[in-house]
Amino acid sequence: MPVARSTDSIFSQLADCGHKKVVYCSDPETGLKAIIAVHNTVLGPALGGVRMWTYKTEAEALGDVLRLSRSMTYKAAISGLNLGGGSAVIIGDSRKEKSEVLMRKFGRFVKNLNGEFIAGEDVGTNPRDMEYIRMETEHVAGLPETIGGSGDPAPIAAMGVFMGIKASVKEVFGTDSLTGKRVIVQGIGHVGEHLVKLLRDENVKVYVSDINEDRTRQVSKKYGAEAVANHSIFDIDADIYSPCALGGTINTQTINKLKCGIIAGSANNQLEDEEQHGQLLLDKGIIFAPDYVINAGGVINCYSELMGFTKKRSLQLTENIYEATRNVLRLSKAENISTIIAANKIVEKRISNIDKVKSGY
Repeated sequence: MPVARSTDSIFSQLADCGHKKVVYCSDPETGLKAIIAVHNTVLGPALGGVRMWTYKTEAEALGDVLRLSRSMTYKAAISGLNLGGGSAVIIGDSRKEKSEVLMRKFGRFVKNLNGEFIAGEDVGTNPRDMEYIRMETEHVAGLPETIGGSGDPAPIAAMGVFMGIKASVKEVFGTDSLTGKRVIVQGIGHVGEHLVKLLRDENVKVYVSDINEDRTRQVSKKYGAEAVANHSIFDIDADIYSPCALGGTINTQTINKLKCGIIAGSANNQLEDEEQHGQLLLDKGIIFAPDYVINAGGVINCYSELMGFTKKRSLQLTENIYEATRNVLRLSKAENISTIIAANKIVEKRISNIDKVKSGY
């Protein structure tokens, strides 16, 4: 999708990205500065994570929430869920500025959207924060299991990425066995760590890297993975590169450095430019499992909570990511188009079809 620029007007950015609504939330008393973006509601209400981050500028925050919300639309659609896409960002340092009153005030803004947007957790927020939001509005998911929620989505999210990796390996090697494969996991937060465990359980050689060096050492020791300095991950000869931190790590420079045949990770918006870098990966013969296809486990977890599904049903829906990934790779190969364009075509067809059934939520 187009990258938002500070010189663009807000309305032109919304038009470029196809958004329905953007809400600015400001409350001087609590210090809240937030943006909620609703991208599309054809399939259902817009579910989206609430990210708290120290953005350098408000324009950067807007650009991030626009990309994240669009990604959520596509993620829910390709997973077959009856949800639209949205996202929210709170500008601030979650380690220092987050509080009960801040999250509850944000919840009031969510409440005022009357169900058009459903909040979930993201970078800088957790199930406890969702509980604070729940005190002000029912339109929230990812609540602690102790109060009937689905709890930490990380295990389900990691399982989805794992299924995407297996589907990609099947495409390249003719079998989805991971034994003996070499995988670089960049970013070992909650999802990354769970993914490392799943991979090591399959006798995969795992390299781990994170900006937090202490965590890198801890995770590598715990699971028998090899710790790698953040600046040297692209020097490693591996089968799979799995970006599990923030997005934008797949660009012209890193693609030219990569020594792997597959990219499959949990990070959102991994391609710096969808069209340019998706095509570059195709030209180089590198399989890219589109991030919104394989990292949909967290959304599935929240959807299951909203629908009252069991954990078993959540896992079944997450296992479907394997076949969803295979469908994208088949279309990419058949039409000689990048995997991200193939995934987009599948998503846009479903939204168009459902739009004929019903109008916006």
